[in-house]
Amino acid sequence: MVSIDLRSLLLFSAVLRVVLIIYGEWQDSHMEVRYTDVDYIVFSDAASLMASGKSPYERSTYRYSPLLAFLLIPNSYIHCTWGKLLFSASDLLVGYFIYSLLKLRCVPENLRIVSVAVWLFNPFTFTIGTRGNCEPIVCAIVMWIILSLMNGKVMQAAFWYGFLVHFRIYPIIYALPILLVLDPSNFRPGSRPSLQEWFQHKPLQSVDASRFIHPFNPLLHFKSLLTKEKIIFGLISGTVFFFWTGLFFYLYGWEFLNEALLYHLTRTDPRHNFSIYFYHVYLHHEFEFSVLEKLISFLPQMAVQLFLILYFAQDLPFCFFAQTVAFVAFNKVITAQYFVWFFCLLPLILPWSTMKLKWEGFSCIVVWMGAQIHWLMWGYLLEFKGKNVFIPLWVASLLFLAANTWVLVKIIQRHRFSPLFKLVESKSSKNTRKRL
Repeated sequence: MVSIDLRSLLLFSAVLRVVLIIYGEWQDSHMEVRYTDVDYIVFSDAASLMASGKSPYERSTYRYSPLLAFLLIPNSYIHCTWGKLLFSASDLLVGYFIYSLLKLRCVPENLRIVSVAVWLFNPFTFTIGTRGNCEPIVCAIVMWIILSLMNGKVMQAAFWYGFLVHFRIYPIIYALPILLVLDPSNFRPGSRPSLQEWFQHKPLQSVDASRFIHPFNPLLHFKSLLTKEKIIFGLISGTVFFFWTGLFFYLYGWEFLNEALLYHLTRTDPRHNFSIYFYHVYLHHEFEFSVLEKLISFLPQMAVQLFLILYFAQDLPFCFFAQTVAFVAFNKVITAQYFVWFFCLLPLILPWSTMKLKWEGFSCIVVWMGAQIHWLMWGYLLEFKGKNVFIPLWVASLLFLAANTWVLVKIIQRHRFSPLFKLVESKSSKNTRKRL
């Protein structure tokens, strides 16, 4: 028996976020340590510049699409908390999308509510939005893209995917798995794709290996790469991406291109962060890194991404989750806001996990949180006490990478593979089987 419904859950979550925003205003005024994220101040300053007809890139360290500054222009005319309310509303929208996605796959009501609660009441989630970080908007669009694909709306998904990659570059990693699930047998004109529904005791549907790209023979399925759905998706998403990018390049020139896009591809940050690369960057930051040196750190990321895509692409929500965890763990720069990227996807895979909270699930939480707290301890000694603890901090980064890897492996081991779409056998494969 479900003790709380979705409406009550969203209402309580909304009240919690409003209270935190109000409290944040008080803390900013009365305490030395501010509640508001420093990035929110950057966003607000850029929005103020745009409202006065200037370039948002006149604000140093603003390295986002001008669209974000445009969305926050009401900060200057209505109230400075407008952006926080917008980001928190996006938080709630993610929760609603999670519920809708799981409902389409016939997940029981009680599991849907629990999964939504995992997102809405995650401390990382409600603090990120209420402190003024824009990641909830990105999460909401990711959810909407998955929902559009599940409803068979390829053009709609393509439009928002192109928009999303312009707005925040990291979702480019989802391009290949999306293309791999755009199979003609799933997306037929005038009908919605047949979704693989949730089950509790039924055995898993067997997976046809021919539906995957063979890692050692990329030409084997070359014809399947040139289907109508994939071409449409590529053309529309590419057009949308280049439209927004071209428009803002026309308005703001190379400054926009360098700050909003190219910077994130070659970014090196000498300040301490969770990444295992930070200490090397810190030691050599006075010397100019070549483009090759900046890009070479992508190799471990790309290798892991390719492996995960080849094995899990058909189980699209799980593939997105595993990709994002791995992408963040191996990234050149890691901050706490990046964790939201995979936290929004976690509720989509929970109904298919056989992991029990006691004890295995609890141990995963303890290991991940423990590694993070251990890192934060050394970060505090460096940042606030001025102690020379760079080596212990770097070791803590290595342990945090190990913790992320261990937890991801555990989640993979306890996941019941379930393709997003039912694997409908095409006529050509049926004929081939008959001949055999």
